[in-house]
Amino acid sequence: MTAARVVLLRHGVTDWNDGGRFQGHADVPLNDLGRAQAAAAAQRLAGMGIARVFASDLSRADETARIVAERCGLGVGTDPRLREVDVGSWSGLTMEEVGRIDQDFWPALQEGRDFRRSPEGESATEAGRRVALAVLDHAEAAADGEVVLAVGHGLSLRVGALALMGLEYSHARLFRGMSNCHWTVLEPGEEYWRLRAYNEGAA
Repeated sequence: MTAARVVLLRHGVTDWNDGGRFQGHADVPLNDLGRAQAAAAAQRLAGMGIARVFASDLSRADETARIVAERCGLGVGTDPRLREVDVGSWSGLTMEEVGRIDQDFWPALQEGRDFRRSPEGESATEAGRRVALAVLDHAEAAADGEVVLAVGHGLSLRVGALALMGLEYSHARLFRGMSNCHWTVLEPGEEYWRLRAYNEGAA
């Protein structure tokens, strides 16, 4: 059995998002705007026939998922594999601060190269692969024709979606980052998944 579609939803905004700070595995909660974004997304997503909802265990994703799931009359399962890229000691820092301590940070971004987010952290490719495996497991466990919602984080969801489509990290620069409470829709396939919609939102 396998899902007919999988919707990947980024969590609502947090104070650290607003401050341009790396969050990684830090458990930063939604702010009031983030909760309003989740409620607006729920109105749109409720019409997509979602049958199962899963989320990262970090509160910003879990709360977003619960707001949407309540609108759909569903419960939420958590899966830590849906977490954001682990940024280790960069947690709480801005891009400018990271650029001062890691001389390769800006060149790698400009050249589209993947890299480890701090000496203790993950690469985006590593995070994307674990997200892709989690999404694949949940899609395969669904009944035929069901729509599955997975709520997670911007970079790891984007790279995970690319992995499911058979694309490398180098293609990530062709896709703008997922906005808060925006979603991507994928159609599972035998070998590679297909993209049906990217970075859609309620606004």
